[in-house]
Amino acid sequence: MRDALPPLSCLRAFEAAARYCSFTQAGHELHLSQSAVSRQIKRLEDDLGRPLFERHVEGLRLTPSGERYFRVVQRLLRDLGDETARLRRRADSRQLTLASSPTIASIWLARQLPAFQRAHPHIEIRILTVEDPHRLDLSEFDLGIYYHVPLEVDPPGLTAHPIFSDEDVAAVCSPIYLDRYGKRITPQTLLTEHTLMVVEDHYNDWLTWQHWFTELGLPWQAPTHMLRANSFQLLMNATLAGQGVTLGWMRLLEAEIRQGNLVPALEHRLPSRGKLSLFTPQHRHMTEPMKAFKKWALSGEPIDH
Repeated sequence: MRDALPPLSCLRAFEAAARYCSFTQAGHELHLSQSAVSRQIKRLEDDLGRPLFERHVEGLRLTPSGERYFRVVQRLLRDLGDETARLRRRADSRQLTLASSPTIASIWLARQLPAFQRAHPHIEIRILTVEDPHRLDLSEFDLGIYYHVPLEVDPPGLTAHPIFSDEDVAAVCSPIYLDRYGKRITPQTLLTEHTLMVVEDHYNDWLTWQHWFTELGLPWQAPTHMLRANSFQLLMNATLAGQGVTLGWMRLLEAEIRQGNLVPALEHRLPSRGKLSLFTPQHRHMTEPMKAFKKWALSGEPIDH
């Protein structure tokens, strides 16, 4: 095809020959004969349909087209070389980049990492927080930790492996909030007398307060009081501070509940369709740090200490 790129070998031969203005010196650098470099240049010129060099008695000189092409090819080869070197260094690196939402990273992941790091002290952890996994750049992280709902939350290029086999969702609040209202919260009064935390513009719209009430067979009406935000982490911090009631994933919040920072506002629980999962980029070379973390995360159910 006429729009296909020229072979990389031709571009490398051209870049070296243009830099030295010599086929012979380019051949020395590329470990090729002078005639082999000449053939590569001829093939490239035939492909482009125009000469790139002017042959003079005193030597080679780039044509105006050759000058422009040389600047482009040199920049692209340099960028390609730099990125290749970076990826090769990364493949051998001890660094492991984990992508997660701010809420999962701060409430769950940060509590689990000390156990992993004690078992693998040579691995350096880097955490990248991105709220929506659909916005992840696959080149920027190694593994991701997000809630996954099959066929609804399926970011392209990623394979999900559940970390928890099951999980319930409940209405939770802080003990401060519960004490303030005399521990008399019911499904009906929750909607009319209390402040419900509502996440806006979040990819996890697969479970809302209305869905939760409906699935449990509880009467639903629009809440009288709400605190809205586009960050679940912000709403969770507000909940911990005693500002209202939020939907909480019980395995994710296990430590907060065990330590008494959060308590169930109601006894009702709904099995979660979404499962906390490890996202693995497809078609990616698995480094040793990636293999170690995947084995650790999926070997059971990590418990914070």
